[in-house]
Amino acid sequence: MTSASAPAVRTGTGFAVGLLTVVYTLNYLDRQIVNIVAEPIKNELMLSDSQLGLMSGLAFAVFYTVLGIPLAKYADAPKTNRPVLISICLAVWSAMTAVCGIATSFTQLLLARIGVGIGEAGCSPAAHSLISDTVPREKRASAMAIYSMGIPFGKLFGLLIGGVVAHALGWRMSFILLGLPGVLLALVTWRMLREPRKEADRANLVAPPKQSIATSLRRLLPIPTFWMVTFGGAFMSFLSYGQTAFLGSFFIRVHHVNVGQAGIMLGLALGGAGAVGTWLGGRIADRAAQKDKRAYVLVPLIASLAGAVLFVTAVMSPSLWPALLILAAATALTSVWYGPIFATVQSLVEPEQRAMAAAVHLFFINLIGLGLGPLSFGILSDALNHGVPGLIPVGFGPAEGLRYALTAGSLTTVVAIVFFLLSSRTIRADLK
Repeated sequence: MTSASAPAVRTGTGFAVGLLTVVYTLNYLDRQIVNIVAEPIKNELMLSDSQLGLMSGLAFAVFYTVLGIPLAKYADAPKTNRPVLISICLAVWSAMTAVCGIATSFTQLLLARIGVGIGEAGCSPAAHSLISDTVPREKRASAMAIYSMGIPFGKLFGLLIGGVVAHALGWRMSFILLGLPGVLLALVTWRMLREPRKEADRANLVAPPKQSIATSLRRLLPIPTFWMVTFGGAFMSFLSYGQTAFLGSFFIRVHHVNVGQAGIMLGLALGGAGAVGTWLGGRIADRAAQKDKRAYVLVPLIASLAGAVLFVTAVMSPSLWPALLILAAATALTSVWYGPIFATVQSLVEPEQRAMAAAVHLFFINLIGLGLGPLSFGILSDALNHGVPGLIPVGFGPAEGLRYALTAGSLTTVVAIVFFLLSSRTIRADLK
């Protein structure tokens, strides 16, 4: 079944992409809410920045990435109902988000975050596959960009609502009030989203020979563009997750705002601007790629470089409002890559391998980005805060130490840009 001949979702392709975007918004909201309440959690449970990084990143990412592969293999099976799979996963991660609100120790909170990661593992690979089966290739980057707007929307509502609720009712209620609606949405998704592999088609479908996960991976190995865009996206995610995990703490420590104010400011700066950048990234790449397929990687390359420069400028700004405005512009630019890169991955493989390709892609993005990003930024922040014997004789303190950690971490953008540049040499041949 090709994208051109794939049957449309009964409720309409636009409805399907829109509903999946709402699901992904909750996916990212539940994943990121811990960032705005990190400072209250740190103070109540007496945690270090390194522990915050472990809780918000690595503990979640390990289970998310490992379970994503077998769940993607299941999603690629011809008789699998992907909307049902997504609905079950949505109910699990939403319930575990609410459980975070009743944790009374670092260990309990860590286990609850692991539960969120387990639930979220089955969402994006199945959703990427579902969208690619219903949208033609020439519009795929735009469709993926719309779906990827769940990332900035998740930041917007997670930071804004989470921060306001935490300030008024405490950090625990933020988890509970933002987690429970996902259980209701899971029922809506189960009832309203349709599988484009129609029941009759699936009943009569002659399935291709079953392939092991190892065989599926071997089919991806000879596609250099896949690996270049995967590692380019992974290091962009390293920056995004690492920075976002500590921006709330940064504005509280450096600019002396409270958690509610930080949530509103960062929600608008990261969420609103990120949504604009994500949408524009897909539109610009689809249009430019009509003349040159390299646009799918060159547009993210240029935008990422400009965004990194603006981010450092924002963090080093001594004033609150200039810092927020520059941060918004930086976020818009560093969000451009989502649609073009996700669409490229889907266009490089056969339809029956789309969920697996997405899962492998997201495996590295989340293991390197979500797993190592917050943890690395937290370790660097602790080191610059307290000092390291023989390396950093005197610490800069919690505020300036975090500022310099965010600045130094931005240098990782260079690694992502190198991978995007390398992929521009192979993408035209691989897409054929």
